[in-house]
Amino acid sequence: MNGNCFIDTNILVYCYTDDEPDKSKKALSVTDTPNAFISTQVLNEFANTLRKKFDFEWNKIELTLSEVSAGFNVYVNKPATIEQACRIADKYKFSFYDSLVITAALLCNCTTLYSEDMQHGRLIENKLKIVNPFM
Repeated sequence: MNGNCFIDTNILVYCYTDDEPDKSKKALSVTDTPNAFISTQVLNEFANTLRKKFDFEWNKIELTLSEVSAGFNVYVNKPATIEQACRIADKYKFSFYDSLVITAALLCNCTTLYSEDMQHGRLIENKLKIVNPFM
């Protein structure tokens, strides 16, 4: 993989759940890189998903978040990130939360954003390509 990559929440979920083994295997392969980034938003969404959809206990979620935080570069969303996300949402017509992920990826100088939920192949700001690794 060339350049930095950003991992969306859904990819992390497949890494820590076993409902879909093929997707889990692929998710683990794309996240196995030293130049992978996530954001505080991704950590928040990840914790919420593990609890609400997979009924993880809070102590397990806390341990999982600690492991994930240690394994990735973590971008902390700032007020300027949120303001830029509004501009991205307006320009590209993504939801605000998807735009916040996109903005964090751009600010981390990522060239690839791995996400199952966004528009596969879409190029953002002539810098960031959205890739669905399951296609």
